[in-house]
Formats: sequence, C-alpha cells, structure tokens
Amino acid sequence: MDELRRIDLNLLLALHALLIEKHVTRASVRLHRSQPAVSHALAQLRAHFNDPLLVRRDGQMNLTARAQSLVKPLQDALNSLNGLLSAADFDPSIAKRRFRLSLSDYASRIILPSLMTYIRKQAPGVDIAISQASRETMVGQLLDGELDLALGIFPVLPVEIATQELFHEGFVSIADKGSLPPKGILSLDDWLSRPHVMVAMRPDATDEIERALSSQGLERRIALALPHWSAAVEVLPGTDLILTVAKRAAASLKQLKTLRQFDPPISIPSFSYQQAWHTRKDSDPAHCWLRQAMLTASQP
Repeated sequence: MDELRRIDLNLLLALHALLIEKHVTRASVRLHRSQPAVSHALAQLRAHFNDPLLVRRDGQMNLTARAQSLVKPLQDALNSLNGLLSAADFDPSIAKRRFRLSLSDYASRIILPSLMTYIRKQAPGVDIAISQASRETMVGQLLDGELDLALGIFPVLPVEIATQELFHEGFVSIADKGSLPPKGILSLDDWLSRPHVMVAMRPDATDEIERALSSQGLERRIALALPHWSAAVEVLPGTDLILTVAKRAAASLKQLKTLRQFDPPISIPSFSYQQAWHTRKDSDPAHCWLRQAMLTASQP
C-alpha cells in the first residue's frame, strides 16, 4: 500500500506508453499530453524505480532490463484495474457513462446521426467523445486503453484487438455533371486522365482505390488530398475533379443536384467496415451495449 501511495495512475499510464513507444514524443501523442509533461513523468518514474528505464543505444532508445521486466505486470495490472472499474451490470436508462470513440468524417456522416438518436432515447445519461486519427493511431489508442471503440477498415490487427463487421461497402465516383459526357460514363483512359480528389488522414496514404490501381499496373493523378469528406465534395462543382468514395457516403448528398454519381471504370474490391475494440472489453456489459448500439445505428 505504501508503494501505491507513492505513484498515481497517471504515472502508470505514462510508464505504459513509454514502455510501448520507447520514445517520449510518441508516448506524448498516445497520451494526448505535451512532450514536456511526459518528460517530467519519465523523470519521476526514473526516480521512483531508481533506474533510467529508457537508454539510448546505437542511435535509438531502448528499454533497460528493469523496464523490460515491468512490461507484462504493468499490462496485467492495467487490465485488472479496467475490469475492476467496469460495472457488473449496465442499465442504459439510468447509466452515467462517457465513451471515447474514433470515427472518420465518413462514419460521422452515415452513422453518428442514428447513433445519437438511439442513445438519446435509450441512454440519456451516456456521453460520447469523438476523435479522428489514422488507422495506426487508432490501434495504438485501443491497445493503450485510450479508446473504447474505433471504426474503420482494419485488414491486419494485433491479437488483442477484436472486430465486428458493421456493413459491407462498395465504391462510386462523383463529378460535376457539366464535366461529364451526356450519359455520364467515362472510359478507363478518360477516368485516369482526369485529376482526382482523395480523402485520407495523410496525403501520402495508400487507400483501397490506390491498391486496386496498383494491382493492375495503373496510376491516377491526385490533384487534391485532404482529410475532410465534406470539403472534398464541395470542391467538385465547376471543376473537372473526380472523387471516388464509399457508396453510402454519397447516398444523401444535397450537392448531387449539380453532381453525378457513376460506377468507376475499374474493378475496386468492396470492403468490410468494422468496429474494433480491445479484448479486455469483451465482457464489459456497458461496452457490449455500446457495440450493439453501434451495430443498430449502422444498418441502412
């Protein structure tokens, strides 16, 4: 008990992030804290354990033997603490709970309205906090317990992360009507010769469309890469730009009075859109309710 009095939970979370990332800056990103704050936490941890924990060798940071010995017991302790704090029962009608989700613009547009309608009716005391991040960052946040649920496409995941398919989805291209032939159909050569818009968290990202093109030895010109779905649609009118996105995202566009949807002249495999969570949450009644609420809200 005396040892517990000397170290708080925030320091344990900082230690966990530092052990995983082996880098102060990356740990600060995981924790959503400033780099100086994490550096200060590292200094406190070094003093507490009387060990440097992280040392530089061959140009990179490495864990000391003491730090290595802390990885598993710390993970087990955090998992146990998470289970201790989870309610044995969950009554959504009276529950007071805050869930942390990571959703893209796409998911926010097609799922969030239905999800919030469901929550306001079924669980008025439940609050939702939403962030947006890359696929890699979301997985890291799930592993570290910073997120309850992440939505996206997850082709490869650590064994600790579980997934459930919310729906299956295909692609559609969108362009200004005035820039298309009368029937609104473009040949593959014409489609490839046009400038394209790509919605991605990083400008250099490789998405499902790029992978489909690459597999056929083809390439398109990305004239605009941006992370915002709504802006990607709004730049189309009056231009020769083409945006290729998931079909459900384009289903209710008001701007389609001036825009036209058409099938891309290339085979792009459909994808499974999923919700992902850490397996430590599998049996948490509140989390089970949240996953079911998300599944319900995702149906057309």
